[in-house]
Amino acid sequence: MQTLTELWNYYAQNYTYVWEEFYKHFLMSAYGVLFAAIIAIPLGILIARYGKLSKWVISITNVIQTIPALAMLAVLMLVLGLGANTVIASLFLYSLLPIIRNTYTGILGVDKSLIDSGRGMGMTKFQLLRMVELPLALSVIMAGLRTALVVAISIATIGAFIGGGGLGSIIIRGTNVADGTAIILAGAIPTAVMAVAADLIMGWLEKRLMPGRKQKSLSLEPLKHPRIVNF
Repeated sequence: MQTLTELWNYYAQNYTYVWEEFYKHFLMSAYGVLFAAIIAIPLGILIARYGKLSKWVISITNVIQTIPALAMLAVLMLVLGLGANTVIASLFLYSLLPIIRNTYTGILGVDKSLIDSGRGMGMTKFQLLRMVELPLALSVIMAGLRTALVVAISIATIGAFIGGGGLGSIIIRGTNVADGTAIILAGAIPTAVMAVAADLIMGWLEKRLMPGRKQKSLSLEPLKHPRIVNF
């Protein structure tokens, strides 16, 4: 009960600071995933077109995913220095695998008969991609973005160790005082709330973009949503 009282008092006295760190934490996570999506989605489409490249690309991103977050931050810090840019670069690298893999899975999961129908209608490759493949794969791609964002929010917490700021800085403050349980919770609770909220919102978008909702506008048969594994 005392801890809850201390937690409430901390929020009452430092709500502006907590909000600023919350906002910074979210921006770092969002930028990392956004920059990764700009690279990973076209790359996922490319390896779906050229299957021989898929093993190399997915293997490389798998290796990146196995590197511990602190080790990644330490290596990037030597190149980029301290601060939020290093954290964003790290989140960018960690976000590549789920987005590339889900884009690759989504494009390959499009029914070939639908593509053949589009070709029969005289569509070019770009028109097929824009009007058939991407709309039907969009929910699968969104699942990859959902995974990447939730992971990025958790990893961004560690970025406070290299001066990146965010809610992790509040948690570190709590570990540096004798009885800092309330301060640790003051940083941990908003982090958890952000991750849960991001998961729920992205999950809602994923359901809204499922192929069954696109069939009327595309005038094509419904495509069964493929089962994927989030990494």
